[in-house]
Amino acid sequence: ISGGVRMQRFQAGEFSRRNFITRFGFGVAASTMLGGSFMETLAARRDNEALILGSGRHRYEWVRGWGRLPEGMKLGSTHGAVQVDSQGLIYFNTDTENAIIVFDADGKFIRSFGREWKADTEGTGTHGMLLRREGKEDFIYLTNLARHEFAKLTLKGDPVWVKGYPENSGVYKNKNQFKPTGIAVAPNGDFYVTDGYGENYIHRFNAGGKHLNTWGGKGKEDGKFNTPHAIMIDTREKTPTVLVTDRANHRLQWFSLEGAHLKTLDGVEGDLLRFPATLHQRGTDIVVGDLAGRITILDRNNKLVTHLGDNVDPRKRGTNKVGPDGWLDGQFISPHGVCWDQKGNLYIEEWMSIGRIVKLKRMK
Repeated sequence: ISGGVRMQRFQAGEFSRRNFITRFGFGVAASTMLGGSFMETLAARRDNEALILGSGRHRYEWVRGWGRLPEGMKLGSTHGAVQVDSQGLIYFNTDTENAIIVFDADGKFIRSFGREWKADTEGTGTHGMLLRREGKEDFIYLTNLARHEFAKLTLKGDPVWVKGYPENSGVYKNKNQFKPTGIAVAPNGDFYVTDGYGENYIHRFNAGGKHLNTWGGKGKEDGKFNTPHAIMIDTREKTPTVLVTDRANHRLQWFSLEGAHLKTLDGVEGDLLRFPATLHQRGTDIVVGDLAGRITILDRNNKLVTHLGDNVDPRKRGTNKVGPDGWLDGQFISPHGVCWDQKGNLYIEEWMSIGRIVKLKRMK
């Protein structure tokens, strides 16, 4: 992860809070200083008790052991996204030959597919994914790092179209510079692809796949990026906008559908956002999967509603090297994909070398 200086800054702040708790005791102080995450940690150790995260209208139960695979099958590396189709089935990405794995809401394995979208020898494969209802059918939009391509598929995995790097954008010497990480589709059918691991650009295409324009590039000023990791269309206002996670700049940026910069939300102040990696909208709320060990929910005014599963150990944030012995129910390590279903339940895919997926059941 880039942005290491700021990560160290966050880590130092977290140790400071932990020292405060150690010195002055547990209870209310701990819950207040860490947004409840320390008490969640304690609760996570009681395996026979319900583990509740969040507060107010955003309270969730961590569903222990959700996601059952057939005997002999393993998740493998989960370095992608999670989406829910119109029937309530949940789709996760992996870097294995099972590039897309489907579960029902109870965690029952339904099917897997996408061998042609698996990771390459360097271990990078399908990364960004969007499920979208068009007419009477759902479609999968995805980006793939190994192939330097993005595509539209049916739910069976059959390609509608597959596209390579946007050569006529004029910002690439060859396809290997193009490393797409996210994809979003506007109401008019225009779609947007983020070059999050490549040259830090956003590319806009019309519904027919014609390249329309490109903006961004690497930098810290508004309209520039340092890892534009995920992208979505924000429809909370009358006029839709393009919302991008500018991950290593620790912020979110909004643009018009044509690419004009509108506003920036700096996540450093108040430790609002550490490394925002993924996005989803439900109603007037936005959920942000933060690679540095937590889930963040923002209201319609982009004010903090709650943090969920905040990891109190900075050494277990933003890494894919922690094995199951280091996992703790109630705490995240590296959220990389996040999505609400129709009932308000949350599904999270974490960037883990052996794979980790989580369901948070919405409490009424």
